[in-house]
Amino acid sequence: MNTTVLTAESLTTNNFSDFGNVIETAGKNSFKINNEMCTRFDNLAEISFDIGVGKPIISIFRGKPYQLPIELNLMERHPLGSQAFIPIHKDPFLVIVASDLNGRPDIPKIFITNGNQGVNIFKNTWHGVLTPVVEECDFLVVDRSGPTSNLEEFLFEKPIILNFNLNPGLIAPQ
Repeated sequence: MNTTVLTAESLTTNNFSDFGNVIETAGKNSFKINNEMCTRFDNLAEISFDIGVGKPIISIFRGKPYQLPIELNLMERHPLGSQAFIPIHKDPFLVIVASDLNGRPDIPKIFITNGNQGVNIFKNTWHGVLTPVVEECDFLVVDRSGPTSNLEEFLFEKPIILNFNLNPGLIAPQ
């Protein structure tokens, strides 16, 4: 079996910029609205989809937690639109992404959120499935719906075992 040992990096705007946007309020510009009773953090991510082949939709995904180590069997990408995952909880979760290598995922990178971050994965970017690691939780998902499929999957011949060390202070393996 192909075993790969990876370290989960803390998710930041800089280290995730090749794969998508980090959706968070920390350090972002804001302004007051609604008689100064509400703060608006504007334009945190740019949702994209090919015009004429669908429309943006909002869904809720409920993900069951994964136990470490994780067996990575497949990655997917969405060639017609981006996909945003915004947690409706405060638990950290993993974001697994990879660059494209001749039409297939390259070596995956693993990021861990701080519990207050979401992600918008750029269109056509390889990524793993929704990966909570603490408990079952809900995510608000903004993505594309339309008459044509927006999903391409890649199945690994042999699974990659994500047997990694989490950065101290984030979460502990189960």
